[in-house]
Parts: sequence; structure tokens; C-alpha cells
Amino acid sequence: MSDPIVFTGSGIVCGAGGSVAEVWDRLERGETAVRTFTQFDPAKWPVQVASEVQLSARELVSDRKLHKTIGRTDLFGIYAAEQALADSGLPAHRDALPESEQEAWNDRTGLVVGSGGGNYHSNYDYLPLMTEAQGELPRFGQELGNLVTPMWLLRNLPNNVLCHVGIRGQYKGTNACITNQCSGGVLAVAEAAWAIRNGEADRITAAGHDAPFEPEMVYYYHKLGLMSGSAPRPFGAGRDGTVFGEGAASLVLERESEARARGAKVIGEFLGFGCCNEAAGIVDLAPDGNGVSRAIEEALASAGVAKEEVGFICAHGNGNRASDATEAAGIRRVFGDDLPPVTAFKWAYGHLIAASGIVDLVMALEALRRGVVPGIATLDRVDPAIAPFPVSREAAKPRGNIALLVCRGFGGMNVSLVVRGER
Repeated sequence: MSDPIVFTGSGIVCGAGGSVAEVWDRLERGETAVRTFTQFDPAKWPVQVASEVQLSARELVSDRKLHKTIGRTDLFGIYAAEQALADSGLPAHRDALPESEQEAWNDRTGLVVGSGGGNYHSNYDYLPLMTEAQGELPRFGQELGNLVTPMWLLRNLPNNVLCHVGIRGQYKGTNACITNQCSGGVLAVAEAAWAIRNGEADRITAAGHDAPFEPEMVYYYHKLGLMSGSAPRPFGAGRDGTVFGEGAASLVLERESEARARGAKVIGEFLGFGCCNEAAGIVDLAPDGNGVSRAIEEALASAGVAKEEVGFICAHGNGNRASDATEAAGIRRVFGDDLPPVTAFKWAYGHLIAASGIVDLVMALEALRRGVVPGIATLDRVDPAIAPFPVSREAAKPRGNIALLVCRGFGGMNVSLVVRGER
């Protein structure tokens, strides 16, 4: 494009920290944030570890009145989005404009947010009444009206982050809420870029947030055979599953000309994306990695980037045996034996489901900025069925300034993004 779309701000919160610098430090030290969880008693649970956000609700969102009308996942999303906006300098720039120009500026400023859609937190509000009614449905129904209030509905809206960030910042432009399992956050970035490219907005904050760690999700994923009892070991011979994390990440996108004109720092450039479905089943995966390879090829074509230009690959790498094996196969279908360094980050902060891809993207941009590909600290040895494959416990040097990200989800979803580091 004659006027590239760039990233000018980022925000993150997860079990590994509440800023990009904090999370990077954990990655660099090889320190996982996966530990015995505390939000409910782990003693009788089949899985007893997760990566929990350590910040309090007040540290995430200072307005205590707002805490009554939003959920835990919303706190994460608002925090990350407002952190990214502050990092971009956009609110200060808007406030410095003549008052007569500010309303038009707000009208051209948008939000796209990816949120989780499969959690069960809201069910638990009814458990005490169900216990009290001892299974008698009429009795349960008679008391239900005393329990449910309009505030219950507001707390469970999937677009709370979209609404509250927009209201708090007066951003009135194009907006969308995406709920597409693991791919929600990265699809928010792609949607934001295309909206700017199509002239729908001049600047958009993209965010992804989720709090999948709760009893039912842990139990159901465990029954599917997807959960590990320790930090994930992506592509390792001893890998046995993933663990949940929670949190959010956000990126501000705008045209480069506008960013340069207001003197903003540019932390990277959006180049392209690809998205496809394997159509194999809800949890089934194409054994040859066909969905991964098609998403990558579409992303590279969209970006106008040759595979030889990719500096490193940030893999989905969730630590599940079938997912990692088919992802490695899909990557090899595209790159053959000429593979750039590959890494994955879920060993450090768990699997954040809807926020997983965008959290990985924020850290991939930081890796490009620093010129380092962090190693996978939990890697024992590369699975012989996958090897040779360029993952390592040790940090590596990217072979260029372009990163390719892979994000996968239930239902055969495969998404790939291509970004360039700061110039």
C-alpha cells in the first residue's frame, strides 16, 4: 500500500504480568507463570494448575462502580485496550485538537474486540438457589425473580469491552465484536486493518480478552484429553496438553502517514492475513496440516511477502500432541526444509483462548523490536515424529524483520497474520 497500516500502541495483561516489559522479562528468563491455581479449591480437581492474572480488579479498572456491571474478562479487556491507547498517544493527541475538530476525530476512531463465547461463569449465580430448592423446579422458579436483576444481564454481555472503552473514550467510529473461539483476538486485528484499508475508519483499537479458567471449562477440556498438569511443552516429545491462562491484549492500528504526522512511535506494520477452515470436525484436525498451510499461504499472498522473507514464526504451540504435530506439518508444507526459527509462548502464560493469538502477536512484535526469538523454556527435546524442526530452549536470532503468526481454534479454524517490525 502507498500508505501502510501500522501499530502505534500495545497493551497486555496475563499471568506473566501487566505490561509488555513484564511479560518479556518472564519470557527472557524462561520463567513460566503456570502454577497451582487459587480461584477455587484445586484439591479435588483433575487439573490443578493455570496461569492467573495477579492484578486486582482495582488495579485493572479504577472505577469501582463499573466492577458491578462487568465480568472478570471485561476488566482484562478494558485494561489492555486503554493501556494500548495510552501507549499510542492517541487520547492526548485528540485532547490537544481544537474542540471543533474533536467530534469528527471521534467519529473516525473505532474499536474491534474479540471476546470469549463459551464460558460458564454466569451459570454459577444459580447454583445456590438450585441447592436451596433441592431440585424442585416450581420452588426454584418462584424464587428466581428475587435473584435475577437487569444487572445480571449487563455483566454477561459479550461486547462489554467494546462498549465501555468506547464510552469512556468517546470513540464513536466503526466497531465490531467477534466471538470465534481461539481466533477472536487475531481476527479483531485483521478486521481493524481491513476497515482502515477500506476507508471505514482512520484509526482502530483491536483487542482480545478471555477468562476461560473456571471449573466447568477445566473439567470439559480435561474430559476431551486436552489438559496438562504442568506448563505446556510445545513440540516437545513429552508434551501432554495445554493449561488455561487468562487476560487480554490490544493493539492500536492507524495509517502510517497520520502516525508520522503526529510524531507517534511505530512499533510495527500490519502486512496481511489468511483465514481458512479445515472442515474436519469440531475437534478433529487435518493430519497433513492442510488448514495451517493454506492460512499461511493466504497470509503471505495477502502481504505480498515471499516465504524466504519471514524472519521467524510464532506458532500456536498449545502443547497438545495432535495440534502441535499437524501445525508443524502445515508449516513444513509451506517452508519445506528452509524453515526460519519457530517459537511459541503458551508455556509462559497458558492458553488464553480468545485472547491467545493477539497476546502472542503483541509479544511477537516485541521480539522483532529486540531482534530476539525467545526459546521455549519447557521444551525437553523435539518430538522425533516432528524433528527436524527449528524450535529450541535457547533464544535465536530472527533471519529478518517479518514475523508470521499462527492461531488455531475448535471447528477447524486456522488464522495466520504477517507483520513487520518497527522501521
